[in-house]
Amino acid sequence: MATQILGDLGADVVKVERPLEGDDSRRTGPPWARDAEGAEGDLATYFLAVNRNKRSITLDYTTAEGAEILRRMAMEADVLIENFRPGTLAKYGLSHESLRAANPRLIYCAVSGFGQTGPYADRSGYDYLVQAMSGVMTVNGPAGGEATRIGIPVADICAGHYAAIGVLAALNHRATTGEGQFVDISLYEAQIAILLNAFSGWFNGGTALGRTGNEHPSAVPYGVYDTDDGQILIATFTSREFVRLAAALGHPEWGEDARFATNGPRVAHRAELRAMVNEALRGRGRAEWVERLNAATVSCGPINEISDLADDPQVQARGGIVEMEHDTLGLVRSAASPLRLSAAPPTYRAPPPALGQHTEATLAEWLGLSADEIASLRTKGAV
Repeated sequence: MATQILGDLGADVVKVERPLEGDDSRRTGPPWARDAEGAEGDLATYFLAVNRNKRSITLDYTTAEGAEILRRMAMEADVLIENFRPGTLAKYGLSHESLRAANPRLIYCAVSGFGQTGPYADRSGYDYLVQAMSGVMTVNGPAGGEATRIGIPVADICAGHYAAIGVLAALNHRATTGEGQFVDISLYEAQIAILLNAFSGWFNGGTALGRTGNEHPSAVPYGVYDTDDGQILIATFTSREFVRLAAALGHPEWGEDARFATNGPRVAHRAELRAMVNEALRGRGRAEWVERLNAATVSCGPINEISDLADDPQVQARGGIVEMEHDTLGLVRSAASPLRLSAAPPTYRAPPPALGQHTEATLAEWLGLSADEIASLRTKGAV
């Protein structure tokens, strides 16, 4: 995630993968990618989600020759990002201390489950585990139900975003001082950081928010409501918005009702107000209510399937789906970067690479290796 963000912003990203096997996410399926004829292959769609704008080389850093190549590449690089358990690369002379001693301008970013220090540092840390340990699962799921995993790898995603932010901050620091630095990112801390109001609720108010399903713990009406032909999401976070909602529903008197006039009483009368809103929504369908409520400046929308995004006019208008031509799959699609920059917008230059697709060209370009030298490294299993 971090390197795709940086690649979208113009970085030349070289993805270093294990010979023969490659990145584990290439095989993290189903679902599997289909080619232009609809035939299912052995490449996981997971890999396609976060690997555009990257070159792929194969390299076995556990061999002396492979470690030396990686060391030489680090001498030419601005940034090295790795996601091993702490100490893994150090065993092969590739620690941040040794690489930065040779290249003081290098920014070395390590992403791990629990960080480089502390009693959990040596543990492996997958997304699901970190969702559990951070407390995120305790605020997700139906009220009264069991703690529930968020359906996307939110710990991985957030750690990747924080890693990209850390690298950009380190690049800015280097532009001023000339020195690189070590960036230590953990899934665990990234996940705790995004608890935000749930964290503050406990540490500053002594209150555990708990699981509220599709209800917001601190705002009403803020959730899923029934119409004649389906459900909609209504989100009113302030009393001003509630007054607009009440008027749009044909009940402006609700705005003067002591039970609903301010947020605290609305939360206290949640069940009563929910029933009243559902009753007021009767008689019209989902599309009509979405139009009417948005016209009244009330946040409201449908509960889309992912498949609905292809035809969503907002997604289409802002180029939210990136299409790129892949050598074997034909057209591959990914979600566009949400960064909209007026002077230096993200660019989409290359689809996710085949395993080792750029090994020869990259080693020749970066290190000046000849075809015979690369062939010798292949024979030794270093690349």
